[in-house]
Amino acid sequence: MAISSPYSITEVPEISYAQVGDIVYLAHENHPLYKITRSGNVGSYCWELTNVALNQSLTCPINVQVTPTCGMVCGCCDWNSSAGCYNCCYCCEYTMNLCSCLGYKVSAVDCDGIESLPSSARCIMFRYPTDWVAGDHVTVSWSAVSGACEYNIYRDSAGYYGLIGVACGCTRFVDENYEPDMTVTPKEDWNPFESDNNPCSVTFHHQRLTIGGTKDAPSSFYMSRTGDFESFRKSRPLQDDDPIEYMVSSNAVDDIHWLVSFGSLFLGTSGAEYTADSSGAAITPSDVRINTQSYWGSKNLKPLIIGSAILHEQRLGSHIREIAYNWEIDGYAGNDLSLLAPELVEGHKIVQWTFQQSPGSNIWIVRDDGVLLCLTYMREQNIYAWSKHTTKGRVISVCVLCGESEDILWLVVARQVGGEEKYFLERMHLRLQEDEEAEDSFYVDSGVVLENAISTDQTPSTTVCGACHLIGENVSVLNVGSPEGEQTVGENGSVELQYAASGKVVVGLPYDTVISPLPLETDTQQAGSTTGMHRAYGKTTIRFHRSLGGQYATTKQGDLGREDFWEDAEYYDIPYLPEYWGEPCKLFTGDIDVTLPSGQDTDTSIILKQSQPLPFRITSITTNVDFGEAP
Repeated sequence: MAISSPYSITEVPEISYAQVGDIVYLAHENHPLYKITRSGNVGSYCWELTNVALNQSLTCPINVQVTPTCGMVCGCCDWNSSAGCYNCCYCCEYTMNLCSCLGYKVSAVDCDGIESLPSSARCIMFRYPTDWVAGDHVTVSWSAVSGACEYNIYRDSAGYYGLIGVACGCTRFVDENYEPDMTVTPKEDWNPFESDNNPCSVTFHHQRLTIGGTKDAPSSFYMSRTGDFESFRKSRPLQDDDPIEYMVSSNAVDDIHWLVSFGSLFLGTSGAEYTADSSGAAITPSDVRINTQSYWGSKNLKPLIIGSAILHEQRLGSHIREIAYNWEIDGYAGNDLSLLAPELVEGHKIVQWTFQQSPGSNIWIVRDDGVLLCLTYMREQNIYAWSKHTTKGRVISVCVLCGESEDILWLVVARQVGGEEKYFLERMHLRLQEDEEAEDSFYVDSGVVLENAISTDQTPSTTVCGACHLIGENVSVLNVGSPEGEQTVGENGSVELQYAASGKVVVGLPYDTVISPLPLETDTQQAGSTTGMHRAYGKTTIRFHRSLGGQYATTKQGDLGREDFWEDAEYYDIPYLPEYWGEPCKLFTGDIDVTLPSGQDTDTSIILKQSQPLPFRITSITTNVDFGEAP
């Protein structure tokens, strides 16, 4: 189903969101708070995008009537409802002289425990409860409220109203001098987001909807009532479960860009990173403590929580930093994860990112130019590895959904089709499983799998159809596990094969997978560091796991500073051998020795490339290096 949205396509990556159950709350500085609600059952879900109307509840009770009964009255005494007092005889004249204004309020409560605003105060002149005698009581009545399961009755005490009782299933309550509970008081409306004071960040913390970084108060954050996410109603006096407003005080105006619940409440601002907690079990209106954790500053990219760390984008340079607890300093510290490949992020903006836990523990990052980056992040192993993924088009958005065997990466990709840009919803194919063979491989871009590509008379066919989204494109074809090189997709989405197909055919855009480690450096006992020395590679052993195809080459002098150094290298095929002569090669697991044709350069390294739509999984590279004299 389609639902209308107030957000433009450029605003979507900037939306902060937080989910609880079937509701996702959305915050953006240009719009009021919205929520997406899911209802129905699997297969027939209904989705709705609505504005969050805060402080909604039942209507307050009306027609509240308060009637006192004096335990000392004689037959000649009666209650004057218009005057709000008793016409008393002499026997009770003394006690009636002690009368004061006695007030009551009533609120309605629905079956979910959501309480309405209180009724208007209904006051009478009667003895103060401390002067009541036997038989004194006050009867409170009101009109029924539709949807109410019970009613709360409050009585005035020194200017405040406290709960004296609950009426269930009726609209009448008799006050027999119950002591007001001043920890439960009527609520008053408060909406800090009125007049377009829109927030930019949202999360949940300690059973409260937590919102921060509004237009008028960019350094402040707000927390809803405990367990009532859309209520910012306050009690008088304030109670521990009342909403919270707090402004982060610093030496500068630190706009709040993100909020994360991670034990403490973490706040990422333009100038620093803070934690908000309390001296007790939870944050309350009277118990909030703010502690500075770092001064790197943050952009408004929603952070990722991975294991025991928070990852966020640094305010300057688009570098990615982590925040993790450090026992040595008894606080939070982190590393710059972009130092190993700064050229991939510097000069660019990170538009969006998502975390794929399995397989590989990968962070997928959308760059502002449509390039997809991947950061393999295994903090416990000190593994931080970057790679760049390009496509014939632009990656617009990414997300990860949980699959049956592994997490699945979904992408929105803009591609040119017939001279017009169109958006495609695509997904990353599952990795090749241990029980699958070469014909099950899927190593193409924007590809399709065509099962049982046979003609109508059940004979193998050399024509397959079903690639209409690739009309006119040069594609890579895997014909039942055998690569056929590049073909051109016809006007009707058909592809002509070199050999008749009798099974699975994979068709898609080709791409090159390139791996090239940095030149090997070490310390020698005689000459010290090998940096700047000439080096030549001898026998190199490459360990593969269920791979097929691929080539190897050696870098040339000056390639170290070139991004496209691998394109003009001289490649040699990796020498696979079939299990039996005369049979095709199958997926190979093991070691293959190659000899690199390298010269005596100062920055020589190996290049490994896979251009065919086949698996190429390398687990290790071992090489012998002969170091010569420095130039």
